[in-house]
Amino acid sequence: MDWAEPYGPLIETTVRVLTWNVWGEHGPHEQRAERIAKLVRELDPDVVALQEWDGRELGYEHAATTPGRLCAILSRWPMVRQEQRTLPGGIQPGGALFCELDGPRGPLQVFSVALGAYRLGDSEKRQDQVRALTAFVARAAAGRHPVVVCGDFNAPPDSDEIRMLTGRTAPGSPGVVFYDAWEMAGTGGPGHTWSNANPYARPALYPDRRFDYVFSAWPRPGGAGHPVRCEVVGDGPDPGSDHYGVLAELRY
Repeated sequence: MDWAEPYGPLIETTVRVLTWNVWGEHGPHEQRAERIAKLVRELDPDVVALQEWDGRELGYEHAATTPGRLCAILSRWPMVRQEQRTLPGGIQPGGALFCELDGPRGPLQVFSVALGAYRLGDSEKRQDQVRALTAFVARAAAGRHPVVVCGDFNAPPDSDEIRMLTGRTAPGSPGVVFYDAWEMAGTGGPGHTWSNANPYARPALYPDRRFDYVFSAWPRPGGAGHPVRCEVVGDGPDPGSDHYGVLAELRY
């Protein structure tokens, strides 16, 4: 192995991945949906992972969703394989949707995730859901292709459940650990996606937290999957949801 290029020459092209919990049909849904659609058009992501909406109105040719529209994946590229899982525990179960995309530079494996345990004291239940999620990832995803796990985890980065995903404690399943795109390539600041500056989030009286993530598996040859940029989106004065979104660019 060449210590200066352990992955070989690095890939310079990227894939743009957006994750966003768009709050179902709560609040002024029609106005919010217009703002969400406008921002997605402006950001022009290649792949969109949504929670609480199927997003079919956004115009992507390829789309998949779970029952109840808990998780969805939209793609500009065909979907050649898809599976879904319920993540048990919490007031309501969580869910995960997997799609393998036939991208222009090889398969891209994407998971859209929503943990159902949302209360501050539900860490133990979220840990159980993360164990179920990582078992699903280990079984569904092929290790030779880039793996991206996106969604609303209802937990901050220093929680045990997120530490399980980022290699800071024992993983939920052996070897299933990820890079946190914001940690690796964020544009600065705390990266809060749940904020009391958001009028839709403020009534819950929760602390400001980073709840939403783009995770990617250890880089493949050429550094495929390595985060090179990440930003919080939808956080302006007129937000589209109670959560802000996360847009990441990964080598691909």
